[in-house]
Amino acid sequence: MSQNNPALQLLNDIWADINDPNFIWQVLALLFCLGGAYLFARFWHGRHQEGAGRLSDAGARLVFPVTGMVLVGVARLALKPFFHVNLLKLALPLLGSMALVRSVIFVLRQAFPRAAWLSAWERIIAAVVWGWLALYITDVAPYVIDSLEQVEFAIGKQRINLWMILHGIVTVFLTVVLALWIAGLIEAKLMRLDRLDSSLRIVGVRLAKALLTVLAIVTSLSLVGIDMTALSVFTGALGVGLGLGLQKIASNYVSGFIILLDRSIKLGNIVQVGADSGQVTQITTRYTVLKHPGGTEFIVPNETLIGSVVQNQTYSDSRMRLATTVGVAYNSDLDRVMRLMTDVASAQARVLADPAPRVMLTQFGDSSINLELGFWIADPEEGRGNVLSDINLGIWRSFRENGIEIPFPQREVRLLNTTTAE
Repeated sequence: MSQNNPALQLLNDIWADINDPNFIWQVLALLFCLGGAYLFARFWHGRHQEGAGRLSDAGARLVFPVTGMVLVGVARLALKPFFHVNLLKLALPLLGSMALVRSVIFVLRQAFPRAAWLSAWERIIAAVVWGWLALYITDVAPYVIDSLEQVEFAIGKQRINLWMILHGIVTVFLTVVLALWIAGLIEAKLMRLDRLDSSLRIVGVRLAKALLTVLAIVTSLSLVGIDMTALSVFTGALGVGLGLGLQKIASNYVSGFIILLDRSIKLGNIVQVGADSGQVTQITTRYTVLKHPGGTEFIVPNETLIGSVVQNQTYSDSRMRLATTVGVAYNSDLDRVMRLMTDVASAQARVLADPAPRVMLTQFGDSSINLELGFWIADPEEGRGNVLSDINLGIWRSFRENGIEIPFPQREVRLLNTTTAE
């Protein structure tokens, strides 16, 4: 290893400083800086504990290493004229590495908020960063890079070595994570815009994530030095695969964006597709989820929603008309019966007063006069069977209290030309 290497020379200087009586002042200055950074971090946490937002979370993670770097840098400049400050010089890259690790983990947690694997990855990333720093300080890093560059192969006209691949993986990883974090910030901003339709907000979020991810990958590969034309064969094969084997999936994705853009189906709508019906609870780029009042959830491909007739009961108006039918005896006072049925419906909290409930005579049956009670509700997502049951029960109780008969079919059997058995 070269004796002129700055990192190795720094270690030699620190080893020499240990025998210097002034080394204790370097240790005390470092402890003072770290203690000040710790106290300021505690103060920061206390002031911003109630604060919400991703920038506040980022500050909470970075306040200790960044403050430590600032204090150590100031102490190094102030004490340099009096004695050696090699220990403080070594502390700067260590604190910078801590800030880098915490920044990467923070961005990962914001990009993947529900990922349980981050706890293990946090240790792995920290180990990689500190390990590379150790290689750099010991002057081993250039030899590792040279060894990796010796392992190379060709992709078309592009020569690629192992160091370029590893460098590219790290660069792509960091840029994609950064892009996802920026997309998360955009998502948070868009979701707070109540004046913007929810479907348009979802489209904006997904477009931002897709565009930023693609831009991050292309940019990172270019920074590494990989010619993008070398990937033309791969992208061509991928296009053929999408055109043949993945056409259904691609169609569903395109249909999903169309649904979100034209807003023909929105979250909360009550829709029916063939025999499947329910409330729209989720719209993804590939499928839409319908939740039936009974609890069953139907996962409908977006292509089906685009290519078939969809009954959207709350497309332009969330109000829905429901009806129940009951038969009364022919000798009943119909005006009184109709008034009682209307009063029962009006007494229900979920039934709208405008349009008002109305009873219509629908049929003269064999054994009864059939009446239909129609009424409107504004919250079909709360269920329809429960309000129908309450109204039917109210009609039965009202009829029983007022002596109104609900007839049931009767048959009269006559026996003609009967003979008495002897």
